[in-house]
Amino acid sequence: MGIFKKKKKNRVCVVGLDGVPYSLLLELSRKGIMPAMGRLIESGHLHQLKASLPEISSVSWTNFMTGANPAAHGIFGFTDLKPNSYELRFPNFLDLKQETFWDQLGEKKKKCIIINQPSTYPARKINGILISGFVAIELAKAVYPHTFKTPLEQMGYLIDIDTLKSRENHELLWEELDKTLEGRQKAWNYFWREDWDYFEFIITGTDRLQHFLWTAYEDENHPYHQKFLDYYTQIDQVINKIVNSFRKLADDDRLYLLSDHGFTKVEQEVYLNTWLRDNGYLEFENSSPENLTEISESAQAFALDPNRIYLNLKDKFPKGSVDPADKKSLKEKIKSKLADLEYGGRKIVREIFDTEEIYSGPYLAAGPDLIVLSEYGFDMKGSIKKKNVFGKTDLQGMHTWDDAFFWANRECGTDLMISDLAEIILNCFEG
Repeated sequence: MGIFKKKKKNRVCVVGLDGVPYSLLLELSRKGIMPAMGRLIESGHLHQLKASLPEISSVSWTNFMTGANPAAHGIFGFTDLKPNSYELRFPNFLDLKQETFWDQLGEKKKKCIIINQPSTYPARKINGILISGFVAIELAKAVYPHTFKTPLEQMGYLIDIDTLKSRENHELLWEELDKTLEGRQKAWNYFWREDWDYFEFIITGTDRLQHFLWTAYEDENHPYHQKFLDYYTQIDQVINKIVNSFRKLADDDRLYLLSDHGFTKVEQEVYLNTWLRDNGYLEFENSSPENLTEISESAQAFALDPNRIYLNLKDKFPKGSVDPADKKSLKEKIKSKLADLEYGGRKIVREIFDTEEIYSGPYLAAGPDLIVLSEYGFDMKGSIKKKNVFGKTDLQGMHTWDDAFFWANRECGTDLMISDLAEIILNCFEG
């Protein structure tokens, strides 16, 4: 590995903070918990950013790296349906049907280094270096070129925390967060010395912390409140180091920071399949189904995590009951009835999107028919085993759609979507 001469050239650096809300970033910056971020906000522009629909990392980060929507790139969620089937599968990077913007940069002979980008597993060839983020199963298939696997192992690099154990054991969560962040910083130190044109560095511990311990942020008397703030101070120190290092290499206007969705406290989980069943839209062949393959031929609709509703269409599914000619009217009936759902006198549904109106591309038919956007605090779920529409688990935080952030040193427009950012980044290399 050769250390390049630190002369300024047309470089771009992007720092991603998974799941960090615009509102949280503003508050922690104003309180001095994130002083480096505060200086950036004062000197540049913090945009409130809209995530993907559904507002989950697998879709939002894919929208970011392609500049496209699910009907164009083919990724609709962490899970998807096998064609003409109710069986679930886990789409991966090989299923992506549109090139990323760093593929486009590679065609222009620009070298890219991507560290911890979610939804890029298994890693594939790029003009540069790619280290896949979650959901990556093993490091051996998460690194391109493969020769960098050994150095990463030697520095103790971890793809992610142990989410299952950390969810149950919060002391272990802090240990896992520290180890993962330490390995991520070592990787940054190692690869920053390479020659590159585009550098991307993503931290995902923020998302994990907020899923498991969001209340530690909101409650000043929580035993982990200070630890929560201290973790964000550590993140701020990483940002400060990257900002100062980048300023030695390139102009400030080519540095960007972003998140892929926002976050808020879970008040109640909302089980859409239970609601569909209770309202006559969903039936199964038995009272305790194990999976969607046990759906009844009379079913009209079903849901997948987190908030996707599919019509049981005759031309799409093996037990389809809905004539395509009736699709529009059925969608309107579900939308109208679901919009009235309340909990404790509170409205649950903020908006229900018809994907034919918000998606465009050759893979539209493979995706869901409706996306249910909830009001803050109501976490939409696709479980088929719940008996009641509302419930709670030990997850404390949930994703939000319209409270992600994007920082640049200038105003980049209003009503920004995460899919808009690819063009902004690519434009830095024009001319």
